[in-house]
Order: sequence, then C-alpha cells, then structure tokens
Amino acid sequence: MRRIALVLLGLMLCFAADAKVQRGDTPPDALGSTLGGSALTVSSLHGKVVVVSFWATWCGYCMKEMPVLAGLQSVATQRGLPLQVVAVDSKEDHDTFTHSARLLKKRLPGLLITWDRDGAVGKPYGSNKGIPVMLMLHRDGTVAHVHVGYGEDMLDSLIAEINALLVEPEPPAAPETSGSH
Repeated sequence: MRRIALVLLGLMLCFAADAKVQRGDTPPDALGSTLGGSALTVSSLHGKVVVVSFWATWCGYCMKEMPVLAGLQSVATQRGLPLQVVAVDSKEDHDTFTHSARLLKKRLPGLLITWDRDGAVGKPYGSNKGIPVMLMLHRDGTVAHVHVGYGEDMLDSLIAEINALLVEPEPPAAPETSGSH
C-alpha cells in the first residue's frame, strides 16, 4: 500500500513538473469560449482572484468538484468578494460541451463554464497529461498556483490558498492605452 502511495505521489509530481506555466508567470490570455461562443480571457477578469478548473464529463472527481466550486462562487458573490471561478471543459466534442454546460448552468448557476475544444487552453498548465487541473491567479492576473492531478484530500489546502489570495491587496488598475485621457 505504501509503495502504491509513493508511486502515485511520484506521478503527481511528474505531472506538476510538466506544467509549463509556473508561479509568478503571466499566463496565456485565453480561457476558452462560452456556451454563447464568446471568448473569455484572463485580462477581462483583472482585479479578481481567478480559479480555473479544467474538467471533463468522464472525470468522476471533476464532476464531484463542480458543486464545491459553484458554492465558492456563490458565497463570494453574496459577500462581494473579488472571485471568479471558471470551469473549462477540456477536449470534449461540441455536443457534449453544450449538453453538459446547459445542465450545469441550471444546477450550478454561479459557475462560468467555457470550452477548450482541442486542449490548447489547458496545455500550458499540464492538462494534456491528465485532469483535473486547477489554476489560481492573483488579482493582477499572474499565476499563484497550478495543481495537476489532485484529489479530495487536498480540498482544505485548496480553499486555504483561495482565501489567502482573496485577502491580497487590490492590484493597480490595468494600464491605459496611449491617447486616452
């Protein structure tokens, strides 16, 4: 049993080491497209703590995580906290995404759900090696944490990381473009 646990830990560390985006990095801007077809970007969420979860309908843990993430978003919204949870459906066909997003929106209205058709959005974070993958961004849009291949046993530490990000000071406003005064 102990040997299995060590092997699993080693695999998790390998997955985490494969993530190209690291703490402190400015991540790629794309966060997938919404059910309505609009592109969601990191830059559009500047000033908020962003929690991005890459998931798929076949991932049992991912589906168990959705209500927890929706609950976090609901509490944050009620309390006026600067948090946005984004659930990115990873590499599933359009019909599966459309069906699951519609069902999830009815049951979990607080979630912002997007689609990563070919896995390109999640690849810099290691989602091409396995899911679930969770990305947490500081309010200035830089990477705070990347978790690849985590489970229920990490829930308390994930919540603690989100809470720590929520108490960070507000970042300066995004720079204005020249010519606008």
